[in-house]
Amino acid sequence: MSVRVIPETEHLEFIRGRRSASFLQVPAWGRVKSEWRRESLGWFRDDELVGAGLVLYRQLPKIKRYLAYLPEGPVIDWEDEDLATWLRPLTAHLKQQGAFGVRMGPPVVTRRWSAAQVKEGIADDGVRRLGELAPLERGSVGARVVSQLNHLGWHPQAVEGGFAAGQPQYNFVVPLRDDAGDPRTEDDVLKGMNQQWRRNIKKAAKEGVEVTSVSGADVGEELKAFHDLYAHTAQRDHFTPRPLSYFRTMCEALGAEDPDRIRVWFARHEGDLVASTISIRVGGHAWYSYGASSTEKRDVRGSNAVQWAMIQDALAAGADVYDLRGITDTLDADDPHVGLIQFKVGTGGEAVEHAGEWDLPLSGALYKAFQLYLKRRG
Repeated sequence: MSVRVIPETEHLEFIRGRRSASFLQVPAWGRVKSEWRRESLGWFRDDELVGAGLVLYRQLPKIKRYLAYLPEGPVIDWEDEDLATWLRPLTAHLKQQGAFGVRMGPPVVTRRWSAAQVKEGIADDGVRRLGELAPLERGSVGARVVSQLNHLGWHPQAVEGGFAAGQPQYNFVVPLRDDAGDPRTEDDVLKGMNQQWRRNIKKAAKEGVEVTSVSGADVGEELKAFHDLYAHTAQRDHFTPRPLSYFRTMCEALGAEDPDRIRVWFARHEGDLVASTISIRVGGHAWYSYGASSTEKRDVRGSNAVQWAMIQDALAAGADVYDLRGITDTLDADDPHVGLIQFKVGTGGEAVEHAGEWDLPLSGALYKAFQLYLKRRG
């Protein structure tokens, strides 16, 4: 097995041949993260391309040494019982490029919990964390990946409440295929939702909430409407919003790569924007990426309406899963994060734990200095 730099066109063609790959591993994501240097890598067995990865290089202050980051990647055969075959040529290449450390997020599931289990956990005063519940399923591939990474000298990144410094370790997803692999219908998905969600979807329709969408490369001035509502949401919910320019770059880069890659959604009631979201799709995997909602007119249930429209769109596209992205692992009813989990649990999907992000120091001294720099930066 060998690793070398490949053209973005070859990288994209490989991704298109996969049923599922993270949108953080498509070539265009490197253009979104313009503050990082990007590189497309290919894994070759003889002359056959068998894996690909987007590497983002973050430079240390004042010296030309880098943290090499592969978010939710690379796209390789994680079921291989000898991961060293894949990872050793990767780290050798990155070291030649000046990397003092490597960070990656293997896209493998270690545990799953049903919506019913999560709901029961929240109601149980004796349960505080998702990990305290017996999982519906333990991922054998995920467990093997974790074991191999420990053996190969990789270090899991500490998480607090399920959120790592990079990508979330816990997500909430709605399967769009049944256990036999057949597509679920809209009725199937609706029946899996809780009564409150179904009622809210019906109420939004009765109130006359209208949902529209525009594709990534053609969002134009409509993106500002999303961002205005997003900034309002950030102020209300006390988080730091990304600038409009970030979303414009995101829509232009991903939309240029594939017209079906990214879409911006708007739920309006009597002309007032009450909810707006961004969805992304790669192959059979559809994501809810960003969302915003108005403080006024919450009773018309625009957030439920726009989510349902995105799920319907994913079903129509033949997607395998609708991914609502990150949740914390808290099930404490008094925790402010639990409301987000309850909203997502209402869709009737499942909570999934991934292997998380892992680091491999290539230069011990520089890696320690980098860790110290991050702590000081806060």
